[in-house]
Amino acid sequence: MPAGPSANLELFGSLDAPGGAAPGAQTRMGRQAWILRGLALPVTDALLRGVDEVLRQAPLRHMLTPGGRRMSVALTNCGALGWTSDEHGYRYTRTDPLSGNPWPAMPAAFAELARLAAQRAGFAGFEPDACPLNRYEPGSRLSLHQDRNERDMDAPIVSVSLGMAAVFLFGGHARTDPAQRHPLFHGDVAVWGGVDRLRYHGVLPVKDRPHPVLGSRRINFTLRKAG
Repeated sequence: MPAGPSANLELFGSLDAPGGAAPGAQTRMGRQAWILRGLALPVTDALLRGVDEVLRQAPLRHMLTPGGRRMSVALTNCGALGWTSDEHGYRYTRTDPLSGNPWPAMPAAFAELARLAAQRAGFAGFEPDACPLNRYEPGSRLSLHQDRNERDMDAPIVSVSLGMAAVFLFGGHARTDPAQRHPLFHGDVAVWGGVDRLRYHGVLPVKDRPHPVLGSRRINFTLRKAG
């Protein structure tokens, strides 16, 4: 069974810790849900080049929820399908609604890391076709939600963290279920699928603890099989 919230925060120390958790360590969040500590560290340069290329083609923007509220997290996409939200609801599209162009191609480094992380977590053969990319600034948060707009629920979610540390909430299958709290550091990769695929999850408001490379930013991209 995964450790409780306080145990996780104590085990991996303060979010102020300069190096985060030891690379290679694993945190079990559920039967089929893991945090692979530092898995992305060897390829962060390639990942950040990929981020820059995606943003050059499809700039970040603050989308609206179906209720008309502005999301605090800025978002864009890469891959064959991109996740969007507006007054008409949540959905995947093949083109960027701002430009009318196809979403940028998924950088090879993103897909390679996703396949590796999924395999390590027990989901061999993962081939993502969608990758929402989020930028968190101090105070940004992500409310508890389920990822349920994807057609392929057999494939996992692979979530990569770069930059400032954050606290990841991993709840149950109902919004009111208690949520574990797990610190996420630069280079950590979270994977959940199978029986845990529809667990509610979110991010607490990010505190301003600048990262040596990315400053007061947290970049998070989540790879999925949406089509």
